[in-house]
Amino acid sequence: MPGTAVPDLDHVLSLLGPALLRPLTVLPAGPVPVSGVLIFEPRAPLPHARDAILLAVGVGTAGTQAKELVGAAARAGYACLVVKSFGDPVTELVGAAQRSGIVLLAADEGLAWHHLDTMISSALASAVRFPRTAGAPAVGDLFALANAMAGMTGGATVIEDPHRRILAYSTLPGQAVDEGRRQGILGLQVPEGPDYDEQYRVLAQAVRTCRFPAVRGGFPRLGVAIRAGSEVLGSLWIVDAEGNLDSAAEQALCDARDIVALHLLAARAAADAARHRHADLLRRLLADPNSATVVASQLGLDPNQPVAVAAFTAASATEDRLTAHAATRLADLVSLRCEARYGRHACVLIDGTVYALLPSASSPTAQRELVSDIARRAHGALRVPVRAGLGSLVPGLRSIANSLAEADLVLRALTDRLGDPEECRVATIEEVWAGATLAALGQILAAQEAMPHRLGPAVSAHDLAHGTSYASTILAYLDANSDVAAASHRLSVHPNTIRYRLSRAEEIFGFDLADPDERLVLWLRLRLGDSW
Repeated sequence: MPGTAVPDLDHVLSLLGPALLRPLTVLPAGPVPVSGVLIFEPRAPLPHARDAILLAVGVGTAGTQAKELVGAAARAGYACLVVKSFGDPVTELVGAAQRSGIVLLAADEGLAWHHLDTMISSALASAVRFPRTAGAPAVGDLFALANAMAGMTGGATVIEDPHRRILAYSTLPGQAVDEGRRQGILGLQVPEGPDYDEQYRVLAQAVRTCRFPAVRGGFPRLGVAIRAGSEVLGSLWIVDAEGNLDSAAEQALCDARDIVALHLLAARAAADAARHRHADLLRRLLADPNSATVVASQLGLDPNQPVAVAAFTAASATEDRLTAHAATRLADLVSLRCEARYGRHACVLIDGTVYALLPSASSPTAQRELVSDIARRAHGALRVPVRAGLGSLVPGLRSIANSLAEADLVLRALTDRLGDPEECRVATIEEVWAGATLAALGQILAAQEAMPHRLGPAVSAHDLAHGTSYASTILAYLDANSDVAAASHRLSVHPNTIRYRLSRAEEIFGFDLADPDERLVLWLRLRLGDSW
């Protein structure tokens, strides 16, 4: 059609998201027009299709067929070639694509080719309907889609995200709804309960539409999981109030999955972009509180509004810090819960620690309960110990450094706590003031280059090199106020063993346990560990 805008590849990829398609070659600096999508048929000549996307169905990335297809597709005018690597090397194929001037894309291996074909076609249509200047399809389109589904099937329709939050629902008059759906719409969250849990478990494992009986006196429902490849993006539900929804309704739900998935991916991409902007603003604010006025306006906050900083961290059983992927998951979990409570919100991951900005919309008690809830949920999801520190409420963003420092000190106090069996701990500065004071003291002493750096590190290094236990023995002895019997009981060794180790340590390291000043400094060095 004359005057119709041609979709741009970068726009299409942003709609689909990296979970579905990711570039293997560097995208050209200029726009790459995309005219359509075709499926490769090895038994037929490759048709000419200027600026189209070619799906390399049945073509592995390791053989010569893929490289030959790259050249043939480039000569036939295609803009992109989509492959699935299944773990095979792609270096040679990437080089061939770059030499041929064609964009090489990798698809999620768990996504069926016909689903990918449908979703790319939907993305192309959406890119025409929603150019960049108009914004991507968002939740408003999901409401229209929910109404369309309700009108087609005759049942009230709901679209949910993976966390059972209701994103859109049909609003056609005269459609029957039960109490569970009514409560969900009012709170935009599906009510909790074992019956619902079982339905969602079954739905996540199914590949087609599922029928579910009535729950809690409500109506039967039809549901289908919304996926992008192997990732569950959400679910689509229809109420069968009259009990007469037939196989046509089931098929309608299946047919709607791909377009719903596209809209969910587009909405998530927009939300991710906003979340990243907020994270960058919070990172700037934490580094420079003097930017509070500028940052506050962009975060939608009053710079004089009281706020608190919460800090979250976690570690695996074998590592002090989480992997980058797990740390990102922790940040997503924190952000999700804070956004559910506060709406527009800022959360940022810095050096393995997740920082969240908590406005004073609730009391300090409610803030602590929120932080505790987040920590418990994060521990349940990540299956690793989680620590959370809550800084004090400060009078405005310009004072945020004080709350940040407290949150960091609380984290350090919780992390350094010896023999702590709990896998989820949350505290404020008042609750761990002694440990936080030691952590602050360690930071101060570590900054003093003129301070003698011996004793503690030397003892620990000797233990590491020779397999001895001098550090733990000295620390147990000092913790017990120089009581050998108490130290031996704590370490489960004979008192004479304690005496021998202490005497031998004095000979090796040259300190005098009879000197009260040396005892204090030695205890501090061993207690503070790497922080001093």
